[in-house]
Amino acid sequence: MSMAQVCCDSATSAVVVGAEAEARARARAGRRRRAGDAAARWKIAAKAPEGGEEAAEATRKRRAAGGEVVAAKRHGFASVTGRRREMEDAVSVRQAFAAPPPRDFYAVFDGHGCSHVADACRDRMHELVAEELAGGGEPESWTGAMERSFARMDAEVAASGRGDSASCRCESHKCDHVGSTAVVAIVDDQRVVVANCGDSRAVLCRDGKPVPLSSDHKPDRPDELERIEAAGGRVIFWEGARVLGVLAMSRAIGDGYLKPFVTAIPEVTVTEREDGDECLILASDGLWDVVTNETACEVARACLRRGRERWCAEAAAMLTKLALTKSSTDNISVVVVDLRRRNQL
Repeated sequence: MSMAQVCCDSATSAVVVGAEAEARARARAGRRRRAGDAAARWKIAAKAPEGGEEAAEATRKRRAAGGEVVAAKRHGFASVTGRRREMEDAVSVRQAFAAPPPRDFYAVFDGHGCSHVADACRDRMHELVAEELAGGGEPESWTGAMERSFARMDAEVAASGRGDSASCRCESHKCDHVGSTAVVAIVDDQRVVVANCGDSRAVLCRDGKPVPLSSDHKPDRPDELERIEAAGGRVIFWEGARVLGVLAMSRAIGDGYLKPFVTAIPEVTVTEREDGDECLILASDGLWDVVTNETACEVARACLRRGRERWCAEAAAMLTKLALTKSSTDNISVVVVDLRRRNQL
């Protein structure tokens, strides 16, 4: 049995009677009791996320202690604290954030040290990218546009210190010890542009197969190791490869005390959309540490095949739950975007 079948089993079973039926009923009741406390906490929120009146009408949000799930017709996301004491992830979804042509913005930011850098990225990154695309049409260089956006975001974080995040809990003199990954996807009818800085990840599901649209920035990645050492830094192995023995990623927004070894320059990919594209998955390493690209796509496609309108949110929630069952120790944030053509729906 595949992982997708385990997560999204839609098969019918034969009718069972007698003692076996009673045993199965008791087992189901036990599972419902164990899941009841968590399930009972989900509520429909009164206000939908930002993104215009159309998004507000199409979107319903359910919140739970330590997390949330957002469901819309063409995307959905889930974000939970998991086994961490604090929530340092942030998710940004902005429909039609830049036009013409209409483009949607999706991003996952995985903070470390505190949440205020990830929160600042959530609130500002789409605005900076929109400013770079303000002329309309195609930019001369997607790489240049995204690099400038990330550089401006990094500069704002450095200048603002703690910022205005209500969840900031770090000491003021240590705010340059705080940073965040950033995986950003710009989606229009023709292409998917991904800019990645850190170890969050973007994966495209195409014809049932995963297509990585980003590469994790780990300190022991050969080209990253060479770059760090050329800048005068060192990678020390302490519970894994770490820049100066501290940070387990080689690129991030913020982390001023580790520059220039840790850079905010993103790697950018531009992927032309095809008829076989099914969905895009963005997630923090709380998912990718325990779930492979192949399994993530398999679960998402199983939810798609069930034919429900808000399958993206189901897939995001299912992947989050899967990571928890596989003992992920980090915050977990997952965004799933429906990439099927309109005539395929």
